[in-house]
Amino acid sequence: MIERHVYLRLKDRADRARIEERALAVLPTIPGVRGVLVGIPADEASDVWDVALTVRFGALSDVGAYLADPIHRAFVAEELEPRVEVRKAWNFTVKGG
Repeated sequence: MIERHVYLRLKDRADRARIEERALAVLPTIPGVRGVLVGIPADEASDVWDVALTVRFGALSDVGAYLADPIHRAFVAEELEPRVEVRKAWNFTVKGG
């Protein structure tokens, strides 16, 4: 399994709920996506980021298709680009529970 971890620093933290709602509504509809989690900082050490997205895939090749998918591209253009100051993303192979 592959997890794509995306960390967002927002221009306005008031947009957290919108990003969470839209990510959970839109991203699971993209082919190849097996799950989506949204997190907000739970402690001071995490507070440098406003939102954490974790998107799960069966294979790394699914990530490339996801990034190119028109639904994902529209989500980034319409929801993230106007609201995000900094965005970082990494892919990890995960094992276990």
